[in-house]
Amino acid sequence: MSASVFKEFYQSQVLPKLMASRGYTNRLQAPRLVKIVINAGIGSAREREAIPEAVKILSTITGQKPVVTKARTSISNFKLREGMQVGVCVTLRGETMYNFLYRLINVTLPRVRDFRGVSPKAFDGAGNYTLGMSEPSVFAEVDMDKVKHACGMNISVVTTARTDAEAKELLSLLGMPFSN
Repeated sequence: MSASVFKEFYQSQVLPKLMASRGYTNRLQAPRLVKIVINAGIGSAREREAIPEAVKILSTITGQKPVVTKARTSISNFKLREGMQVGVCVTLRGETMYNFLYRLINVTLPRVRDFRGVSPKAFDGAGNYTLGMSEPSVFAEVDMDKVKHACGMNISVVTTARTDAEAKELLSLLGMPFSN
């Protein structure tokens, strides 16, 4: 199933179920995906050489060039100066978003060892869901033999849902494997 087929699956099967279960009269009332933001932070000052590697990993995973994020303020206890590179970030929309979500649900998450589902408590109260990955080895695209500095990442799925229950129903119908 490609990204356009996954989007068609949303429009033909998920949207009618959401409208029926929530009693919506207009299809624009139903929640939908807006974007997926993938953020990888680099921990300490000694690991600053890991920034180019994190850029390479995220561009391999997403197929899009990441933006290097910089520190806004200086924190002397962390040996952090304003303007230092502290992480990388990618925002996916449209076809690339649907493609990434399909691969995350059907390829990546089943590869996680002892996987029993993602936490249903990771919603933010406004209908957005964030999933943390400790290292990129679960992604099939990443060759871990070439990676020196493994960086964790946060994957945030932003929806138009007004409540967490709406967002959970949307993601469940799309195939997100929530644990019980």
